[in-house]
Amino acid sequence: MAAAFRKAAKSRQREHRERSQPSFRKHLGLLEKKKDYKLRADDYRKKQKYLRALRKKALEKNPDEFYYKMTRVKLQDGVHVIKETKEEVTPEQLKLMRTQDVKYIEMKRVAEAKKIERLKSELHLLDFQGKQQKKHVFFFDTKKEVEQFDIATHLRTAPELVDRVFNRPTIETLQKEKVKGVNNQTRLKQIAKERQKQYNCLTQRIEREKKLFVIAQKIQTRKDLLDKTRKVKVKKETVNSPAIYKFESRRKR
Repeated sequence: MAAAFRKAAKSRQREHRERSQPSFRKHLGLLEKKKDYKLRADDYRKKQKYLRALRKKALEKNPDEFYYKMTRVKLQDGVHVIKETKEEVTPEQLKLMRTQDVKYIEMKRVAEAKKIERLKSELHLLDFQGKQQKKHVFFFDTKKEVEQFDIATHLRTAPELVDRVFNRPTIETLQKEKVKGVNNQTRLKQIAKERQKQYNCLTQRIEREKKLFVIAQKIQTRKDLLDKTRKVKVKKETVNSPAIYKFESRRKR
């Protein structure tokens, strides 16, 4: 009953507010309230407690104390930094690792080359854009024949089929045989699109095979440099070719 009465009395009592900074003291800044003092005091006590713990730890420290991490850490600008340890590798181990790298890259290159050959056998590269254009030379005896020359008549085919490098039947074949295969224009466009996609894939694989070949050559060059034979650099390394060195000729036993 008494607790309930106290709560009711508190709800009716006057609210005591902290005064603000008087006008003649405004040059001193904001007047610190109790909540501000409490935050500042808590922060101060927290820092003092941390300093006391560090002071106690320093007093109780054993001067003969040793940790294995001490051999790998150095003090730099007041901060402990872990030293970078260098891997101890013998020249024989390094040469073996380089050999394994060369074998792996060569294996990937051979796999790419096989895929390229399979794509080439499927596509025949008849209308491949990257392929070098072939030339067909016609020979005539007189200038009059050159002036009257008509390529469609000479090849005995329709003028619409002259630009084709494959599937170019003659007029006699067109008259005798029926048109075989797909006649729908939509389907023809789909086939052309799929063929172009295969050509793009072939181009990417050819470029990848060239890059792998260059990488293998560069790794092999670095492996050869491990030899202690005297050598002279003939050509600098570029993006598309390894460096070229000339080694001193040595007679093998």
